Amino acid sequence: MPTAYPEPREKASGISAAMRPVNSLVERYIPSALVFAVVLSLVVAILALVFTDAGPVDVLVGWGDGLAGLLAFMTQMALILLLGHTLANTGPVRKLLTGLAGLPKTPTQAYVFVFLVAAVASLITWGLGLVVGGLLAKEVAAQGRKKGIPLHFPMLVAAGFSGFVVWHMGYSGSGPLTAATEGSFIAEQLGRTIPITDTTFTWWNITAAVATIVVVGTALALVAPKQGDRIVELPAEAHADDDSAAIDEAVLTPADRVDASRILTTVVGLALVAYLVVHYVQGGTATLDIVNWTFLALIFLLVRSPFELIGLTKNAASNVGEILLQFPLYAGIMGIMTTTGLIAVFSDFLVNIATPGTFGVLALLSAGLVNFFVPSGGGQFAVQAPIMLDAANRLGVDPSVAIMAVSYGDQWTNMIQPFWALPLLAIAGLKMRDILGYTMVTLIASGIVFAGILLIVGAG
Repeated sequence: MPTAYPEPREKASGISAAMRPVNSLVERYIPSALVFAVVLSLVVAILALVFTDAGPVDVLVGWGDGLAGLLAFMTQMALILLLGHTLANTGPVRKLLTGLAGLPKTPTQAYVFVFLVAAVASLITWGLGLVVGGLLAKEVAAQGRKKGIPLHFPMLVAAGFSGFVVWHMGYSGSGPLTAATEGSFIAEQLGRTIPITDTTFTWWNITAAVATIVVVGTALALVAPKQGDRIVELPAEAHADDDSAAIDEAVLTPADRVDASRILTTVVGLALVAYLVVHYVQGGTATLDIVNWTFLALIFLLVRSPFELIGLTKNAASNVGEILLQFPLYAGIMGIMTTTGLIAVFSDFLVNIATPGTFGVLALLSAGLVNFFVPSGGGQFAVQAPIMLDAANRLGVDPSVAIMAVSYGDQWTNMIQPFWALPLLAIAGLKMRDILGYTMVTLIASGIVFAGILLIVGAG
């Protein structure tokens, strides 16, 4: 792990120095995401007591009854992260990243390249994007050291995390996929599903995704350390100590030979691919489950054996536990809001200040704020989407706009919320304060694009 950061960080100049007060604030006063979930539960309970006719017992019962309300959704979200992490660490993907890492020839190319690859990976699946950003940043830094290219490692890691700013626009976006899933809480509220052709694959969302990548990539190139600026390189020992993607076990018994064989994993992978082909041929669409089975199929086809798959899964599982603890609390919040009528109070407020043209931007801003308290995209969508959909219906706004506005707000302020940066920072051996100055630039650049596209859609 990198060990030589404190001294250079104190002497950093430019954007890092300008963001030092924010860095200190984040490190000193922002608690864990689990604490946020607990505090938000208390806040919502108090708001229900103040602004509705519900009594303490009503609030408590609504909370308790709601705790189990997202169990299926919780499993789907945990699988997305688990499978994305596992896929990123399979041998072929790690080899691909190593090969890609040698492409940049200059520091600016390196920073932008890491961002672009991480953004594309995030559009495929957010779990993959998070891990790829950290792994590629280390590979590019290591190869840059060998070639004599001076690379600021915190900037590379920030670029990798910045790719996460488009995840909710892509194939694994939990908001659009939830709306497209039969039996989801969104389908129950609307009385129908909303296919991803009306959300993820609309012209305006695709345009926004491309524009965000271009604008953020340009902004990162502009703020990258220039020649003569002090940089902090990845220490050679940090890359040397990196865990290998390959996981080997001794083959001593007939049972071991079965566990070390590729036949069984390949058969399961091919069966999953066949199922997915039949699903789409018969007119099926992408849902949370279908996205997960897509990546499960890839994993089974890419791993060398059940031995390797078990080892990769154990490594990935450590990133899932905190999410599993938080989702029942988010479900309890939903229970309070629906049973007490607090959801209608919030919806009334938004309807009173918004117009059909400004609804999207106001929903974006509110979602960006809520994301500080509910950093999980799935959890936030569960809490906030019902409110926004109710307000959109009353204002005559297409529900797809409400869904994507909440999605944009979630991915937007992830850039300055530490929760989702933790897996990537763990891979890199850094802290949030090391990258925050650069991710703040990503926040500003992407926010301009998100607000602009929602204003255009609202005006149309």
